[in-house]
Amino acid sequence: MEVVLRTEIPGVPQPRRGKVRDIYDLGEALLLVATDRVSAFDVVLPEGIPGKGRVLTQISLYWFGLVSDIIGNHVLSSKVEDFPAPFNRHRELLQGRSMLVRKAQVLPVECIVRGYLSGSGWRSYQRDGTVCGIRLPGGLKESSKLAEPIFTPSTKAQEGHDVNITFQEMARMVGEERAQKLRDLSLRIYQRGQQIAEQKGIVIADTKMEFGLLNGELILVDELLTPDSSRFWSKKDYREGQSQDSFDKQIIRDYLLGIGWSGEPPPPHLPQEVVEKTARRYEEILRILTS
Repeated sequence: MEVVLRTEIPGVPQPRRGKVRDIYDLGEALLLVATDRVSAFDVVLPEGIPGKGRVLTQISLYWFGLVSDIIGNHVLSSKVEDFPAPFNRHRELLQGRSMLVRKAQVLPVECIVRGYLSGSGWRSYQRDGTVCGIRLPGGLKESSKLAEPIFTPSTKAQEGHDVNITFQEMARMVGEERAQKLRDLSLRIYQRGQQIAEQKGIVIADTKMEFGLLNGELILVDELLTPDSSRFWSKKDYREGQSQDSFDKQIIRDYLLGIGWSGEPPPPHLPQEVVEKTARRYEEILRILTS
């Protein structure tokens, strides 16, 4: 399968390139193209994951639909024939990995919900028993299920690393009332997703969401409950007290931690077996969740 690291549309100005997405500004709308680029610890890696952009887009569309009664989203269409010219003439490149979306004022925070203790949350708990200022009970282990999901926001960095912040710090950035609404929405969305995923044998350990304002109303933007924004574990294979084999890019994170990479550019190259295993896991979680 061909790896799409960058998109080029003849006659169209170069898009703004995020860590994963190429973003074309169409005036009143945006065209988001999910490439196969992959980032770890907020750094884009040299290799892409075949088919990854298509998986991210299809999973996001699936979840956007399933939580539409909780909150709206920015999607106008994911059908290439609905895209304006000349994009509608590039079906082979764009089909399955693109969304035409409404422009929104994206809020400067990542809304993270954790139902299990893993990743940076586990490392923070080991240091001082807290995660983003929230004190947790003693005696928890790696991958422990929390009594209740917790909301742990972070900054949204354009470059470099996102930084975990407390709810109070977030409230100072976006306002107390809006911060409370973001927390409540994030927890409701996570709990809906967790309930559906568990019926299919998947644990959503944690996830991050992004919100924007459209005509003064909050909507979901970017992606939702994907392998790039979430940790997915097999429910039947889950074991407390150890790291879990993941259906997401934790495979890549574990490899990079294992070789002692500091997380600072330049990033190392990924072995082919890590690329292939990650690609298989992305395809597998798409099949499990959306079948």
